[in-house]
Amino acid sequence: MYVKYALCWFLLAVVAIINGVLREGTYGKSVSDLAAHQISTMTAIVFTGIVVWLFHRAWPLETANQAWTIGLLWFVMTILFEFGFGHFVAGHSFSRLFADYKLFQGRVWVLFLVWLAVMPYFFFRLSQAAEMQ
Repeated sequence: MYVKYALCWFLLAVVAIINGVLREGTYGKSVSDLAAHQISTMTAIVFTGIVVWLFHRAWPLETANQAWTIGLLWFVMTILFEFGFGHFVAGHSFSRLFADYKLFQGRVWVLFLVWLAVMPYFFFRLSQAAEMQ
């Protein structure tokens, strides 16, 4: 199960790239950078939620511990990718990368990371509640 969900992270990365292309090709041209960042973060939450819900329906998680472990794995993989790729491949400075973590300046990226960490547990509990009805 862990391997399937680790591979699912790569699908989530593709969704994130598509989300970024959508941002740059549409509303990113007509709103401020901060507004585009905020909209993009929220659409990323929605789009990844849909993907993980579908993935969870096909391969349901069995325990809460499994869900939390996968959420932590996705969180760590995302941070490593963001800073590894962002700095060493894309050439962004670490200060630029850390700028998206300034929640009190309206940079809401951290909300996506929290969602990423709790999402497996959220859908695990949602499926348990549905089974009880």
